[in-house]
Amino acid sequence: MGAEDKPDDRRKARSDAGGHVQLPEAQATAAAPASRSLAGGAADERFFRVILDSIADGVFTVDREWNITSFNRAAEVITGIPRGEALGRKCHDVFHANICLTACALRHTIETGEPVVDQLINIVDAGARPIPVRISTAVLRDEKGDVVGGVETFRDVSAIEELRKEVARQYTFEDIISKNHAIQGIFNILPDIAESDSTVLIEGPSGSGKELFARAIHNLGPRRERPLVVVNCGALPDTLLESELFGYVAGAFTDAKRDKPGRIALAEGGTLFLDEVGDMSPALQVRLLRVLQQREYEPLGATAPVKADVRVIAATNRELARLVEEGKFRQDLFFRLNVLKLKLPPLAERREDIPLLAEHFLERLSRKAGRPALRLSQDALELLLRYDYPGNVRELENIVEHAFVLCRAPEIRRSDLPRDFLDAAERFAPSSVGRGGIQDSEVRLIREALARHGGHRAKTAAELGIDKSTLWRKMKQHKITFP
Repeated sequence: MGAEDKPDDRRKARSDAGGHVQLPEAQATAAAPASRSLAGGAADERFFRVILDSIADGVFTVDREWNITSFNRAAEVITGIPRGEALGRKCHDVFHANICLTACALRHTIETGEPVVDQLINIVDAGARPIPVRISTAVLRDEKGDVVGGVETFRDVSAIEELRKEVARQYTFEDIISKNHAIQGIFNILPDIAESDSTVLIEGPSGSGKELFARAIHNLGPRRERPLVVVNCGALPDTLLESELFGYVAGAFTDAKRDKPGRIALAEGGTLFLDEVGDMSPALQVRLLRVLQQREYEPLGATAPVKADVRVIAATNRELARLVEEGKFRQDLFFRLNVLKLKLPPLAERREDIPLLAEHFLERLSRKAGRPALRLSQDALELLLRYDYPGNVRELENIVEHAFVLCRAPEIRRSDLPRDFLDAAERFAPSSVGRGGIQDSEVRLIREALARHGGHRAKTAAELGIDKSTLWRKMKQHKITFP
């Protein structure tokens, strides 16, 4: 090893605030074997190739003549061009970027010494497909401080850009479809929320799609390769929910024969989705607060804390701020959850989405069944638009599926719709007076359904297109009793 070599410097790679790799100058210079020879020779070249190939971003270097002198494995994956084909070629002949001939970022950096950070451009891969990438650039200098070339890192952002394009067409991830102004506002910020690691609170009525938004955030974010674990805080008694969330060690109680990991442990490195978090007891709220504040928890029976690397997304059909005012939810926990907030409107406030959603459900059902796509007749659509949907999007989906199964014509007619829905829709005048009218309609529908089924909650919930726990919460919320 020569006197000029500094192994500690060569072995340090760090990231900037945007997550892009920053190579120390000694390392960056070594990454350009064509620019100069290293004292370590072939062994050093292999060492630096290992470093570059371990980086998730694409990385390449060029000399002063714009010839590519190194090209890591991620660059091969993103571009579809093997390293051997890229080395020695002009960078503009490899990437064909939209800025190559007019406003090359790497040229700007080499000529001015100013780095470029996180610039969005398009390159063209080996299959002639445009690939949106975010790039960062830096100068390569030799030991004398002279500029010998440049280094560029690039990150494929195709998924995020594709989402933005779909948003413009009123479509986004999975089943989230809307041209409603409020939902469109959420669509516009959803990619940025997904890229962050902050806690998210989603408020909206039951059946409005809270879990779909949670899944979209997870699947578009950096934790997408790790699990998304769902916990319904309103579906389990307090003692069961505690062991489900935090797990337990052997001997924690009589039947604890072996260790059992909780949902937090199962979500390690990924996302924990806490549905109906407003139903959580005060005791469990304290334990959840510790997870959010200190990123640690203790399984039942454990004597030492366990670190938790999870992103938390919480959802509720209640207004947590009001629960805080009523003393039913901890204020400090509310502040920890309420970092990024999404508020989903009920379907009754986004009637313009009913035709879009119904069409989407029909297309999906048709593909699954291998049948030609059905369409809605005008009279069927008018009935769908009249109804206020206490069960929200989930109830509309159930109604459409019922009609799809029974329909034998090219279009869904009035007679294909569920009888209970027809009876309710014919009595319904669409609510245009806001929340009060919607709640009055919801109370009336629940009372009528209970009466038809003699107070049988399971049958009532099935008719309304909601689950039994949702029906029970609505009955408590509106103080509905049945003899």
